[in-house]
Amino acid sequence: MVSEIKKQSVVGKNGKIEIQAPDLPEGTLVEVIVLVESQTTDETDYLLSTPANRDNLLQAIERVKEPKNLIVIAPDEWNEKYRV
Repeated sequence: MVSEIKKQSVVGKNGKIEIQAPDLPEGTLVEVIVLVESQTTDETDYLLSTPANRDNLLQAIERVKEPKNLIVIAPDEWNEKYRV
């Protein structure tokens, strides 16, 4: 049977990570997976990273503001057309 314990930790000196799980008996075999939170404040910064990308994105935003330029499809139509 697999169970899980979720803990947060801060990486210490030389990359050392410590967690405590007093509910686990000594000698218990465990698997540790480390998930690292992103350090960037905006994960979409790359969209504005080059002048070409920025221009394309800003133009797309302007096109969305004019509903006459949009193609609208209902979720049911999408599912039927693409067999989702």
